[in-house]
Amino acid sequence: MENVNLEIILKYFKDLTATQLAQFSALYDLYVEWNAQINVISRKDIDELYERHVLHSLGIAKICQFKPGETVLDVGTGGGFPGIPLAILFPETEFHLVDSIGKKIKVVKEVADALKLTNVKAEHIRAEQIKDKYNFVVSRAVTRLADFYPWVQGKFKKNSINAIPNGILYLKGGDLAEEVKESKLKVELFPLADYFNEEFFETKYVVYVPQ
Repeated sequence: MENVNLEIILKYFKDLTATQLAQFSALYDLYVEWNAQINVISRKDIDELYERHVLHSLGIAKICQFKPGETVLDVGTGGGFPGIPLAILFPETEFHLVDSIGKKIKVVKEVADALKLTNVKAEHIRAEQIKDKYNFVVSRAVTRLADFYPWVQGKFKKNSINAIPNGILYLKGGDLAEEVKESKLKVELFPLADYFNEEFFETKYVVYVPQ
């Protein structure tokens, strides 16, 4: 079942190591097992795990290739998206996955441990309480941009080493014009339909807010 689904990842990310392939392959069984105990993914979505959660998370990698030594904060990670798939893809980048709901972080920790992801730290904490600074903040449709931005404002490192300046990479869907206008932020929208041809991605974007 899961290896059939894994083909959707291989379609767009061809240069995976044996370790990465094994880690991506393991995700399905891990999430089925943990989701039965603590609901982090809707029941109808679990069979679409690789398209709607894993590949969707990896949409960020089409916009930004994280560098070794960079640090990335995943705010409102839920069951570990987009942080876990990105941590598999970029093993030399440090990922800090946070959520205000403790039982979700328990799932993230268990999944990261099972995958032996040494570049993932999962913490039950609100974004506003974090004192560290990061190259990038990632998130997946936690709230409106105008509400999200104050949580992470001032949490960015001054020096950028990436092809794009440090900032927010936010996965969002739908008509974003009003939300972007309301946020009063300088925003660049990347339609995921430019990178992935599945119907699911037709209205999905990576919203980039440089700092």
